[in-house]
Amino acid sequence: MALIDFLKKQFIDVLEWLEDGDAVLAWRYPMADQEIQNGAVLTVRESQIAVFVNEGTVADVFGPGRHKLTTQTLPLLTNLKNWDKLFASPFKSDVYFFSTRQRLDQRWGTAQPVTLRDAEFGAVRVRAFGNFSFQITDAKIFYTQISGSRDVYTVADIEGQLRGLLLQQMASGVAASGIAFLDLAANQNAFAGVIANALAPSFEALGLKLTGLTVQSLSLPDELQKVLDQRIGMGMVGGDMSKFMQYQTAQAIPKLAEGAANGNNGIGDAMGIGAGLTLGQVLAQNLQAGITAPHPAAPAAASGIKPDEIMATIEKLHELKIKGVLSEDEFEAKKAELLKKLI
Repeated sequence: MALIDFLKKQFIDVLEWLEDGDAVLAWRYPMADQEIQNGAVLTVRESQIAVFVNEGTVADVFGPGRHKLTTQTLPLLTNLKNWDKLFASPFKSDVYFFSTRQRLDQRWGTAQPVTLRDAEFGAVRVRAFGNFSFQITDAKIFYTQISGSRDVYTVADIEGQLRGLLLQQMASGVAASGIAFLDLAANQNAFAGVIANALAPSFEALGLKLTGLTVQSLSLPDELQKVLDQRIGMGMVGGDMSKFMQYQTAQAIPKLAEGAANGNNGIGDAMGIGAGLTLGQVLAQNLQAGITAPHPAAPAAASGIKPDEIMATIEKLHELKIKGVLSEDEFEAKKAELLKKLI
């Protein structure tokens, strides 16, 4: 009876994996009741790694090539199975193949704005989109940490985790780099490089390598973009308040003309612009006095607060209002209180 059972068994002479697509990362050779013949040939193609696993323990790992399976080529498995001499009979072992080809064009993006700590602005909320690529570099780690004993493990099984790691490391990577957000935003390659450097250790811990990352789109929420545009406007006039008021006036006049063309008498708009110009002139005068006078007599100086500090405080309060920390009424009240110290 034992002889009949032996004859009925099927023995494996060649182990190989013919990949038929890009979706599968790890695949277990289907053994069923089959056993591997002594001297069988293991064929591992380029961009593949084969791993022998004995009762859940990773034994021998094979790279690309044609390998004849003997005790010499399976030293760890030989030790685990206590083969103290050349084995002459078939044996059973789990054999896993891993694809090491690059997985390209894996999309990532921020479903919601991500808050980044910036050396210049303090905190900014950004949206970003792009793609990345990766590959398996350490099959043993990938097996023990990720794929395990599953028959098939696909890209879809891990892509969500990788995107989560990317978004997590984006915030910490930008903060750790110390590079101002404006400099990163102006150079998306630099932004991608910062994220990639922060992300590399997390991929390596999974037996993977991040082979490429791109940032295709980088944007701020509308509210923060308006604040940034105002700062850019100030930068265009070199911080000169009087020139900045001229810049704002030039921006407002076309809107007033448009209102008049649409049948609006423009009185309300004109009053708003006039009030804004008056306030701007007062601010400019006080700021100029605070900059040039050795002993300013303005109330702000008397109270020990410089005009530029007041303006910076108002900007910070405006940011808090945008973030929802302050209400519109609270912001206006605080702003009026600070402006009284200038006028």
